[in-house]
Order: sequence, then C-alpha cells, then structure tokens
Amino acid sequence: MEDIAFHLDVVSGVGSLYSGRVRSMSITGSEGELGIRHGHAPLLTTIKAGLVSMVTDEGKTDQIYLAGGVLEVQPDAVMVLADTALRADDIDEAKAQEAMRAAKDAMAHYATGDKDYAQAFAKLAEAMAQLKVVELARKRRN
Repeated sequence: MEDIAFHLDVVSGVGSLYSGRVRSMSITGSEGELGIRHGHAPLLTTIKAGLVSMVTDEGKTDQIYLAGGVLEVQPDAVMVLADTALRADDIDEAKAQEAMRAAKDAMAHYATGDKDYAQAFAKLAEAMAQLKVVELARKRRN
C-alpha cells in the first residue's frame, strides 16, 4: 500500500496551499500523531497547531505549517481545512523566534494550571511548529 497514492487537499481561509497526489502524510490530530496512507479508515478529527508532512507521488517530502483546523480522511482522499496554513517561505523566522522567546518568558511567570500559562504554552507550540517547517525546508534545499 505504500506505493499507492491518494489525493490530498490542504486549504485555509486564504486559499489552497496544496492539491495533489501523495503516498503518505503525517499530521497532529486532537488525540496525537496520525500517519495516513492510501486505504486509511475514514476519520474526522480536529487538528492541533503543528505541521502536515507529506511524501508526494514523485517521492519528494514537503511540509506546511498548520495552526489548527479539521482533518477528513477517506480511503482515496484526504482534506485538511486549516484555520491558518503557511509554507516555509511565508513564515517570518525572526517573528517566530521572538514569539517563542515571549511564550517561554510568559510561561515562567505563571503556575502550570493557570489560564495564561496554557495560552503561553499554545503560543510556544505554534512558534516551534513554524520554526520546524522552516528548518525542514532549509535542510531540503541543501
């Protein structure tokens, strides 16, 4: 089954970021990491901030940053409806690094169960995911 491709659409409010055939993909769902290949059982779940990583039909790896949304899996097609989706070239690395520093500073000032701590932790996860997409794109280019 690993060589059988399926159709993947990654869409945000801005428009389509990816539409094509992939051999596999991974994404962070509400209950953890999901690996998806052709023939996966139907599934509908929310997704967390992170990245969708895919292996295209041509064997190339690509990643897109997602800031939450919904994932629908059918045996021959997958749809990602993202709240926000960005390609590596669209991510401001300096802003993401600053957001990560600010989130770490905020977390240091609140107790673990505090609402502000949870918000800072979510911002930290978003910044880290953005930086991971940038890092993977940089490695792919070299």
